[in-house]
Amino acid sequence: MSRLTPQSWRVLDCIFRKAGFAFVRQASSHRVYEKDGVLRPLIVPEYDEVGVEIIQGLLKTAGMTRGEYFALLKKC
Repeated sequence: MSRLTPQSWRVLDCIFRKAGFAFVRQASSHRVYEKDGVLRPLIVPEYDEVGVEIIQGLLKTAGMTRGEYFALLKKC
């Protein structure tokens, strides 16, 4: 399996929207996404490079596997 690498917030926006998350609001430089069935919202910082640790946390919160992430990454 591929290795996680830092991504732009725009790429993460595309990935999570394709995964069914909806952008609901923005608090300063952090974008908030929600999806029915996911208990906690995803908080994506508007960084040019979002670090691997943050991406791993987002995947865990979203209940998304690495395989699903990489499949969506190819589409974005």
